[in-house]
Amino acid sequence: MGVRNYLIEGVSGAGKTTVAEELERRGYHVVHGDRAFAYYGDPESGEPLAQPMNKSEEDAIEWGYQHWIWPLQRVRAILAAQNHPVTFFCGGSRNRHLFIDYFDKVFVLEVDPVTLTWRLETRPDDVFGGRPLERILTLRCPDVY
Repeated sequence: MGVRNYLIEGVSGAGKTTVAEELERRGYHVVHGDRAFAYYGDPESGEPLAQPMNKSEEDAIEWGYQHWIWPLQRVRAILAAQNHPVTFFCGGSRNRHLFIDYFDKVFVLEVDPVTLTWRLETRPDDVFGGRPLERILTLRCPDVY
């Protein structure tokens, strides 16, 4: 939606939402990809997928993490519009390889393990990373966002 478009990524708990909210407070246009339009789907085709029911809780969480995607056509449409001088997209998507080249810059937020552990442990259960198995996955795979 911006003349210039930026993507802010990072592992769960790295601070994407905090940065996005501060950018909004400062008057910038922000798209919260995870809140606005993310869904479970095939990262290559975009086909929506239902979470498999016969998996262990740990496998289901990992499956969900690997299939959390953004709708390609919607992302491209927002990127093509020029309604704002700058737009920041915040969140994580396993199909970002299909649209990452459309961004002017990509910022990957990093966080040290101690701070990340604290942030995840203080999250409510209904936010990814708030449940113990989600924390384990996030801390085990810090390069997956």
